[in-house]
Amino acid sequence: MFVSCQKYNPYFPCSSFPLHNPTTTCTIFNCQNPKEHHSIIRKHNSKSTAYLLQHLALKDGVPISTSIPKPSELLDPMPHDEKVKVLELSLVRKRTPQFPGSIYAQSPGDPDVGSSLPPIRTLFQSGVDPDDKDEKEEEEEMIMRALEIRRKVTEEVFKEALRKGKFGITYSTNLIGRLSGFLDHIMIEAANLKRLPGFSNSSFNLRAKTVIDDSKVVPLIRWLKHNALSYPRIAKVILMSRGKPEAIRSFVMWLKSVRVKGEFLGVVMLKAGDNILQRRHEELDEIVQYLESNGVRRDWMGYVISRCPQLLSYSLEEVKIRVHFFLDMGLNEKDFGTMVFDFPRVLGYYSLEEMNEKVNYLKEFGLQLGDVGKLLAFRPQLMACSIEEHWKPLVKYLYYYGITRDGMKRMLIIKPMVFCANLEKTIVPKVKFFEDIGVHNEGIGSMLVKFPPLLTYSLHKKIRPVVIFLMTKAGVKEKDIGKVVALGPELLGCNIVHKLDVNVKYFLSLGIRLRQLGEMITDFPLLLRYNPDVLRPKYIYLRKSMIRPLEDVIEFPRFFSYSLEGRIIPRHKVLVENHINIKLRYMLASTDEEFHKMVKDLIGKRRRFESAVTNEGTTHPQSVITEDISTPQA
Repeated sequence: MFVSCQKYNPYFPCSSFPLHNPTTTCTIFNCQNPKEHHSIIRKHNSKSTAYLLQHLALKDGVPISTSIPKPSELLDPMPHDEKVKVLELSLVRKRTPQFPGSIYAQSPGDPDVGSSLPPIRTLFQSGVDPDDKDEKEEEEEMIMRALEIRRKVTEEVFKEALRKGKFGITYSTNLIGRLSGFLDHIMIEAANLKRLPGFSNSSFNLRAKTVIDDSKVVPLIRWLKHNALSYPRIAKVILMSRGKPEAIRSFVMWLKSVRVKGEFLGVVMLKAGDNILQRRHEELDEIVQYLESNGVRRDWMGYVISRCPQLLSYSLEEVKIRVHFFLDMGLNEKDFGTMVFDFPRVLGYYSLEEMNEKVNYLKEFGLQLGDVGKLLAFRPQLMACSIEEHWKPLVKYLYYYGITRDGMKRMLIIKPMVFCANLEKTIVPKVKFFEDIGVHNEGIGSMLVKFPPLLTYSLHKKIRPVVIFLMTKAGVKEKDIGKVVALGPELLGCNIVHKLDVNVKYFLSLGIRLRQLGEMITDFPLLLRYNPDVLRPKYIYLRKSMIRPLEDVIEFPRFFSYSLEGRIIPRHKVLVENHINIKLRYMLASTDEEFHKMVKDLIGKRRRFESAVTNEGTTHPQSVITEDISTPQA
C-alpha cells in the first residue's frame, strides 16, 4: 500500500516522523532504515503528523506509548519574523480575513481553513513567561493589536472602493488618513452585519464593502470634490455626519437653495456648528425668513451665510434677540439689512456681552445710543475691534498729541475706520513721517482732527508720493513742506496724475513761475484742490472785468476760493459804483457787514479829503497830506 518514503518524497525522509519505537521497522512507508530515525526537523506539520501517528497506531492495534507527542505538546511559539510575515500577509488586498481581528488570510475559493489554524493566542506569545504577565493586560494587548489589524484591513477595503471610484492613490491615502472615526464606524457596522442571516457566513471584507456601498460615501466624496471642497474639509464634513453621509448632501442642497456658492459650502458646513447636519431644514428656513423680513434681501442671504456661518448655529429666538439689539439703537430695516450685508459677522460672530461692552465704550465719547446705531450702520466693522487691544491704546496715543474727547468724537464720526486701524503698523509710522517733515506735535493733532481720513491712506503709495510731488513739481520748499501739510492735509488725499499735476500745469500756463507757485501753495495749500474749470472763469473775470494784474492773484491766492457769483462779482460792482479800488485781500476776506462798513468809511474819508481841498482852494492839492485809500485802516 505504501511506497518507500524516499521514493514518495526524497526531501521528506521517514525520519521526519517520530515513531514510538525507533528500533522497529517503519510500517508507515515500508521503510527499511529504522536507524535513521532521529528528532523532528520540520515542525510546522508536527500537529497533523501527531494526529496521523495516533490514528495509525490505533488502527494497527499498536499500544500508544507515552513517547508519542500529543498535538497540544507540539504547538510551538511562532518566531517573531514569521509573525511579521503573517501580519503582512493578512493585509494583502486580494485575501479575506476569517474573523474580526484575524491575522490569517485565505483565498476566496477556500471553503474553511479555521480548523488548520493555530489559536490566535499563540501568535502573540513572547519570550516572557506567561505566568509573569497579567492575563488581563495580555488580553487587552491582543485585542488592541487585532483592532489595529482590522482597521488596516478596512483602510484597504476603503481604498479599493475609492480606486473603483476613479480616485488617485495619493488623494485616497490622504483622505483616508483623516477618516479614522469613519473607519471605526465601518468596522462597527460591518461587525453588526454578522448578526444578519444573509451575512452570517460572509467575510469581513464583503461586509465592509457592503457598508461602504450602502452609505454611498464614495459618490458623495466625488460630489463634494466637484463643489470645490478640499480633501481635509471633506474628511471633517464626513466625520461631522456621524455615520450618516446622506445628511451632508441634503444640507448642501439646502445651502444652494439660499444661494451659497460652491467655494463656501465647505466653510459653512465646518463653521456652522457640530450639530448643523442634525438640524431640521424647517428651523433653518425660519431663520432665513425672519432675516428677510427685517431688511436682509433674499439674494443677499447666501453672501451673509457664507461670511457668517455661525448664524445657523443659533435658534430662532437667539437670532431675534440679536436682531433687536441693533433695531433698539434706532436702525430701520433698510439700514439693518445694509449693515448685515456689509459685515455679516456683526450679527452672529460676537457674543451679546461683548457687543454691549463695545457700545457702552463708544458712548463714552459723548455719543448717544442713536448716534452709535448710525455709526455701526455706517461702519459695522467697529464690532470686530477689541477694546483692550485697539481702542484704549489708540485713545492714549491721540491724547498724547493733544486731541481731546471732542476731537476723537469728530474723528469717530467722520472716519470711524480710524478706530479699526492697527496702531503700531498703520498710524504710528504715518505720524512719525509727519514729524520728520517738520510738522509739530500740536500741528499733528490739529491736522488729524481736521482731516481724519489721512490716517487711512497708505504711507508709501499715497502720502509720501504727494509730498515728493509738492517739493519737486510744485515748487514748495523743503522748509515749508511741514506747514503745507499741516495747513492742507487734504492735499495728501488728492490723485497726483488727475488732480495735482493738472492744476500745477494750469497755473504755470498763466505765466506764474514755479517759485511763485510754491509760495502761493505755502500761503494757501488748498489751491491745488480746485478744478481748473472752476478756476478759469474767476481768472478771466479778474483780468478782463476787474482789470487786475497777475501779481494780485499771486499775492492773494485765496482769491480762487471765493464764489464768483456769490462774492467776487457783487463786491466788485459795489467798488466800481463808489469809485473805490482796494486790494483783493480787503475786498474778499471779510464778512458782508465788515465789507459794507469798510466801503462806507472809505467814502467818508474821500469826501473829507475833497472838502479839505475845496476849502483850501489856493493850496495846491499835492501839498495836502492824504491817506492812501487803497489801503484801508484796520
